[in-house]
Amino acid sequence: MKNRLDLLLTLFLLLFLWQLSAWLVNRPILPAPTTVLLAFLREAQDDLPLHFASSLWRVLASTALAIATAAPAGLVLGQSRRLNSLFAPLIYMLYPVPKVVFVPLVLLFLGLGDAPKIVIIYLILFFQILVLVRDQAAALRPELLLSVRSLGAGRRALFRFVYLPASLPAILTALRQSIGTAVAVLYVAELYATQRGLGYYIYINGSTFFDYPAMYVGILAVSLLGVGLYGVVDYLEKRLCPWR
Repeated sequence: MKNRLDLLLTLFLLLFLWQLSAWLVNRPILPAPTTVLLAFLREAQDDLPLHFASSLWRVLASTALAIATAAPAGLVLGQSRRLNSLFAPLIYMLYPVPKVVFVPLVLLFLGLGDAPKIVIIYLILFFQILVLVRDQAAALRPELLLSVRSLGAGRRALFRFVYLPASLPAILTALRQSIGTAVAVLYVAELYATQRGLGYYIYINGSTFFDYPAMYVGILAVSLLGVGLYGVVDYLEKRLCPWR
């Protein structure tokens, strides 16, 4: 109850600061919250849902692909010191590189459509999940593994009943940390070679049509997308990791 109250108070504070800034600036480039809300209701009956659905699909597809590839890879590296020592230098070199710099390169290789946008977000999520899952798997206490092995568990059973459950929090933590970055990079990726997506929607309304209320509607939709995904991750953590 307290968390909901704090959330409402924060929302009211943000709206108040927004309204105050609109009064002080007094220019079309910063419309009032009520103007944006009316524009949101108008755009919601037009093509905004299509742009939102396109962005949501790209984020979900890249997230599913990243979990399906990075989580097993992280578990394998966490279990094998030899493989980890082999791939650690490569991960160390690529992990800190901002993946947004690969946007032009991926567009050149993959061209138009959803594929380049999905790949860019995938690269961000992949390394986040890989590193956290690897470190979580490598940090498991040896006595825990020995006790499970003493019951006759093989490598497959260890993977399913020990490593995977222990790494779920790391996977969800990586997703939580990456959501903001992934949505931001999605906006950049959707500026190029597409006519669908919230990034394109914001750009076309702000820089071409100069429809500033609609531009803020796009920004609000991106914020809702990020907050919604963050809430889904929190829900999954409560369901899948009740011990936390």
